[in-house]
Amino acid sequence: SDKEACERLLLDLLLEGLAQLAPEDWVVFKLTLPTQPDLYLPLMQHPCTLRVLALSGGYAREEACKLLAQNTGMIASFSRAFTEGLQDEQSEKDFSKTVDASCEVIFQASRGHAASASSGLHGGA
Repeated sequence: SDKEACERLLLDLLLEGLAQLAPEDWVVFKLTLPTQPDLYLPLMQHPCTLRVLALSGGYAREEACKLLAQNTGMIASFSRAFTEGLQDEQSEKDFSKTVDASCEVIFQASRGHAASASSGLHGGA
């Protein structure tokens, strides 16, 4: 796919850039979840990389968490997927319950647990 080809090109260019850094230079990458699982492992293994954060890339939370769980070492930096299910008319209790559940499934996906990522949220509350 075009997305996958772009991701591979991006990886090559980022690795070239990392090769230009001094050992005391550190970077954090914030990238959309890749099509190919673990594509960004070479970035994570570079000594100048502190973290590789995953953007949800427009995916619904469940799909974003599933994809995140397939990418060793990436951690979530979801905004839209995090707020999925929150509504203006929710009570404070329902709002808090939805936020707590969202935090839990995204945390579990960041740890590589896809099964946990799809549980805990039912009907947005």
